[in-house]
Amino acid sequence: MSAYRHVNYLWDDGHAAALDPVARLVYRSNLLGSDQRITNTGGGNTSSKLTEMDPLTGRPVEVLWVKGSGGDLRTSTRENFASLCQQKLLDLRQLYAARPDQNLKSSAEDAMVAMYAHTTFNLNPRASSIDTPLHAFLPGRHVDHMHPNAIIAIAASAGCERLTREIFGGDMAYVPWMRPGFELGLAMQRIAQTHPSLRAIMMGQHGFISWADDDRQCYTLTLDCIERAAACIEKQYAARGGDATAFGGPKYRSLGDAERRAMFAAVLPWIRGRVSGEKRFIGTILDDPPTTRFVNSQDAARLAALGTSCPDHFLRTKIKPLYVEWDPQTQDLAALKAALAAGLEAYRTDYAAYYTSCRRADSPAMRDPNPTVMLIPGLGLIAWGKDKSESRVTAEFYGCAIEVMRGAEALDRYIALPQREAFDIEYWLLEEAKLRRMPAEKELARQVVIVIGAGSGIGRETAHRLAREGAHVVCVDLDLAAAQTTAAEIIGKYGMGIGVAGSGLSNCGPALGLACDITSRASLRTMLDNVALAYGGFDSICVTAGVFWPSDATGRIPDDKWAFTFNVNITGSYLVADEAFKTWQEQGLPGQLVLTTSANAVVAKRGSVAYDTSKAAASHLVRELAIELAPLVRVNGVAPATVVQGSAMFPRERVLGSLAKYHIAHAGAESTESLVRKLAQFYADRTLTKSPITPADQAEAYFLLISPRLRKTTGQILAVDGGLTEAFLR
Repeated sequence: MSAYRHVNYLWDDGHAAALDPVARLVYRSNLLGSDQRITNTGGGNTSSKLTEMDPLTGRPVEVLWVKGSGGDLRTSTRENFASLCQQKLLDLRQLYAARPDQNLKSSAEDAMVAMYAHTTFNLNPRASSIDTPLHAFLPGRHVDHMHPNAIIAIAASAGCERLTREIFGGDMAYVPWMRPGFELGLAMQRIAQTHPSLRAIMMGQHGFISWADDDRQCYTLTLDCIERAAACIEKQYAARGGDATAFGGPKYRSLGDAERRAMFAAVLPWIRGRVSGEKRFIGTILDDPPTTRFVNSQDAARLAALGTSCPDHFLRTKIKPLYVEWDPQTQDLAALKAALAAGLEAYRTDYAAYYTSCRRADSPAMRDPNPTVMLIPGLGLIAWGKDKSESRVTAEFYGCAIEVMRGAEALDRYIALPQREAFDIEYWLLEEAKLRRMPAEKELARQVVIVIGAGSGIGRETAHRLAREGAHVVCVDLDLAAAQTTAAEIIGKYGMGIGVAGSGLSNCGPALGLACDITSRASLRTMLDNVALAYGGFDSICVTAGVFWPSDATGRIPDDKWAFTFNVNITGSYLVADEAFKTWQEQGLPGQLVLTTSANAVVAKRGSVAYDTSKAAASHLVRELAIELAPLVRVNGVAPATVVQGSAMFPRERVLGSLAKYHIAHAGAESTESLVRKLAQFYADRTLTKSPITPADQAEAYFLLISPRLRKTTGQILAVDGGLTEAFLR
């Protein structure tokens, strides 16, 4: 086609010409993966049959480079592609034909996947995809297998074969649903041999595949097929009334933006607590117009009950979502919770029945029976996953499923895979083996931890320490820019993960930066609600924020500074606990709260009366809150000795004042780093370990107290002071 309206043509001949053949495959893959209308996150695969030199014989050999198991086309590199000897792959056809269990499709297919390792070229460690035969057995040197919404809409229509013929004429053949693997590859090979001019095949209820002997022609053909499908759908959609009559027209009306946001914030932690009975989940909301148009429609309940069609979809979204019948205009939060509670109970029962009726003798044990997708009229979609990346992808995939249903209903009638076929994909032993090969989850995986004071010093170090253990970290500070900087550092180190669903708070990654004034309940509530909107709730809070106001030369401190010190160091911590406890109670999941006290809480000294007494109060606040919040929340404290390095409470002026106060030799022109080092060593020399106390030392204590390692510890103060004998309790 000369012009594209429904996909983006991105090929650059000049760029491609400078690449080697494998790099051109990666380039083509990245272009295709960058457009969600072409394929979804992690979905689809590409290949090229290239001539390589055998490292043992030095002779040329044909090698199939194909995207391996896992990975995402948008971000794939050379390392994401398997390299297999093409002739050995073709030879496997005789082995498959000779298998006595060929009619036992699961057994035969699984056995053939295990044989792919024997065809590996040049010791490439990348595991092969189950789609490898599709690429090997088709004649084109370059093959694209994509999952575009427009194509799947045709594939998931009752009249798929007829529609393929009407839309594509003889340019695209049709193959009925078969599970990806050897049988499907052989079926496609027969079609291509029967019709040698053919260059594309529609895969019933799955997607499509296209091929050519030139990589740019293959790319262009892929786009042409998607463009033709999308154009046909949009024409039919408009003829049927477009958005106004989509999915049978509206049944419910969405809440306004502010109301919807408030309702999501109120109900998400409650839901999170009820779907996290086996393992905790992280949430993502999707409430864009295409999603709410579907969720609010007359046909939403019917179509949701059918479940998704494309295997890539329901591996993420399960066999079907939970649809909740709730009228946002006439019913309140209590009614929504009641509808959700009943819906969750029915969903779990239904999922168990689905598993029991479809299971095979060697099926893996039933997985978590809770839904991963929830549809709520007036609000939108909530997706759940083991981390933010997975929940974003799940939301994205159901968004794709909605587009598929829209297209299928416009063209004909949407149909879903039979339950038995869906089960065999969801509980495929190869999929189970892949799950078991994944590395063990980190210690704080699935946890959302709020670090207040994360913009600098101890808080910043704590945020990084918790992220290293797999926590999702909400970096909170009075200074928004500082909080966002810490969050950006974490994302820069660990990445955003995959998935692009949602926008704003909903599209955050493993860290998020928010502003908050902990002396204001309203500010705290806004921050906690934002955390709920971003992740679905939270598990732990570390309060590292604090202020120090020294006494003047006469030993006095202004009344307003006395009040300010106590307001931040005591009242702020109490307000955090009081507001957060409301959310913890909604979730019903055990939580952890760690406050910051100080060695100064038990060491009286001149010049810091407001700070020291506020920290003494903070130590007792820990004990009081441990009682008040038990048994749901463990409350502990960390008592640092003086931390100079990286502390926002030690600007250059205070460092100079302290050096003068303690008669430590220094020069006014010295660098701040040198002055800090001298003061830190002075404090260290007063301890038993003689080593400066650093923010990293404190961060380790926060990690221990929120981790399961000290799960039976509450109401305690963990001193990290290097052995300050003055602070020994007496």
